Amino acid sequence: MLDGMNPRQREAVTADFGPVLVVAGPGSGKTRVLTHRIAYLIEEQGYPSHRILAVTFTNRAAREMRERVDGLVGEMGKRVTLGTFHNVCGMILRREHEHTAFSRDFVIYDSQDQIALVKKVLIDLGLDSNKHQPWPVLNAISGAKNELIGPEQFPVPNYDAEIARRVYLEYDKRLQASDARDFDDLLTHVVRLFQQHPDVLERYQRYYSYALVDEFQDTNMAQYELIRLLAGEAANIFVVGDPDQSIYAFRGADYRNVKRFQQDFNPATIILEENYRSHQYILDAATAIIRENPEHIRRNLFSQRKTGPKLTIHEAYNERDEAQYVLNAISDLVSSREYKRSEIAVLYRLNAQSRVLEETFVRSGMPYRLVGATAFYGRKEIRDTIAFMRLVNNPLDRVSLDRVINVPPRGIGDKTVEQFYAWADTMPGGVWGALQALVHGDQTPLSGRSRNTLTQFAEMLNRLRLKLDTSNPLELLDAVLEETGYMEYLQRDRTDQGQQRLDNIAEFRRVAYENTEKSLAGFLNEVALVSDVDNLDKGNADAPTFLTLHAAKGLEFPVVFIIGLEEGILPHRRALEDEKEMAEERRLMYVGLTRAKDRVYMIYTFRRMMWGYYDMNMPSRFIGNIPPEITLGGARVPQPPAEHLFYQPKWETKWEPTNTRQTETPKAAKPVPARKVAPSRFQKGQQVVHQAFGDGVVINTDSSGDFEIVDVLFKQHGSKKLDASFLQPKGEA
Repeated sequence: MLDGMNPRQREAVTADFGPVLVVAGPGSGKTRVLTHRIAYLIEEQGYPSHRILAVTFTNRAAREMRERVDGLVGEMGKRVTLGTFHNVCGMILRREHEHTAFSRDFVIYDSQDQIALVKKVLIDLGLDSNKHQPWPVLNAISGAKNELIGPEQFPVPNYDAEIARRVYLEYDKRLQASDARDFDDLLTHVVRLFQQHPDVLERYQRYYSYALVDEFQDTNMAQYELIRLLAGEAANIFVVGDPDQSIYAFRGADYRNVKRFQQDFNPATIILEENYRSHQYILDAATAIIRENPEHIRRNLFSQRKTGPKLTIHEAYNERDEAQYVLNAISDLVSSREYKRSEIAVLYRLNAQSRVLEETFVRSGMPYRLVGATAFYGRKEIRDTIAFMRLVNNPLDRVSLDRVINVPPRGIGDKTVEQFYAWADTMPGGVWGALQALVHGDQTPLSGRSRNTLTQFAEMLNRLRLKLDTSNPLELLDAVLEETGYMEYLQRDRTDQGQQRLDNIAEFRRVAYENTEKSLAGFLNEVALVSDVDNLDKGNADAPTFLTLHAAKGLEFPVVFIIGLEEGILPHRRALEDEKEMAEERRLMYVGLTRAKDRVYMIYTFRRMMWGYYDMNMPSRFIGNIPPEITLGGARVPQPPAEHLFYQPKWETKWEPTNTRQTETPKAAKPVPARKVAPSRFQKGQQVVHQAFGDGVVINTDSSGDFEIVDVLFKQHGSKKLDASFLQPKGEA
């Protein structure tokens, strides 16, 4: 079991009982240590496997851990409770539903369901949806839940917070009325369950008497409190993490939980420093960047691969030249047979950066895989079908009913739906009670065609619910598609898009087929917790992968391109004046670099159009942190792209394309006229106005090229280099 392990890994696997903290650098074999620790407890210590709980963050990671544990200890490993935080918490809540206000078959609302519900609450509260956007309100609610703050305790330092509190109160009421929980509730409701029912907590402390946590640096306060409660006085808890790889602060993750764990448990601490993924140059580059963070735990990452290809730094002219460079470099790597396309990833800070990449690759005919595009489970036909299945499982689910009550079109208009809900709110059983009243012919405020149509809908739902106890998910899916008329509805669309929707339904049937041993509730729970990265292996098998730096966490590739390495993009502009945000950006760059096994390409542009205007950002400070002796390339005078390859804005000087591959004797070249110098519009010290950045003062101007570049110091945004055409003298704006 310990063969091939380095001394630190052996120390971690064979550690004594009690609290243990393993600080695992990137590529240091943390998953191997975690799974071998489980196997060591079972085989060497004789620990009961069913009393072991292991949690991680993604289904992908959980599957990998499960396969490794099963491979080490066989059938005994199947008794280990191993899954994501959300899966494990969902299981506990269903098992202990009698101690909660929800049924065993509660629905899990995903992000789209949550947004739909928040929008409805905003409308019903009479709030201006243009002024109070759903996403910021939902983020405020999610942030409060992650910190275990209920709506009654929600702080209201300003008017926006008061709006969020009002929405939070109503949002939670409607979740309960629909017998639904969102992702955050899965965690917070288990914590609440344990806090309010000490006997239940004691039972789980005895049952799960040893706990292991993967990616501990990504835990939020609710997850930390959950683990702290389960650990109890025995504190048989083994956590693995790396504060330098904590990059999900926007989701509530708090890297300081590692320090809290040290303070609360005083654990034995083991540091894994040997890297089995990257060569030393990559590790040195990553270390040079991350050591600038004040909270960094000092360590010496090392690899047995002492050298490798130096890291390439390239300056492109603009974002289209950047995309073309990536395409050409990938083509060269593949044509040399050094790497397959599937072994290459292109990472970026913002989702919007993928657009130009996609256009360039489509134009060239090179395939690619895009993580974070419209996910399979986010497509309309899949969401419609899941909504029907969720209604069959839980007819109180109002968000799902909203979605499909008139799908396929049944002639149920908005006014009818409004009347139905107003009446349903007066019924003891809510919407389900109202639907049953229609079936039984009870007196209702509805009449005529509206009543008949809703009655038919209720009868259809009843027929489907009769199949719940005797049918598996695939059989129920087929019944839903037939009874609702949804399959016939899709088949009437003879377009390519209609065929794609049918293909997606066929793929969904395959998913149901693979889960026939589950109950409908278990199947719906599974699909609700799937993420984009979980399905990364599906799709085009021989194509480079495009994904954000956040999505790349936990993955590895032989070749990594990181684009957009400019101040304001990576690091993000909001971090330029906030050291806490800047520390997060350093961790993000650290994660990006350490995804690479062999080669790293770092690209920044001379000028880039972002948010509707061209800006001339400085190269990222992260590039300046890297020792120059381990890099190739660097700053240069970039050449504008050939006109026939790239779009030129109408105000931009057109450049003549060049062709260096000549097979015939060239004709005598015409004299090239001297390049005109652009007239200078601005002078040093002049006050100017920019539409986005506001007031500023010119600190330098350069009109030696074809257009004037002005260096401006803005009051709110610091120094920026801009094309003069985007500025106005103050007083003329």
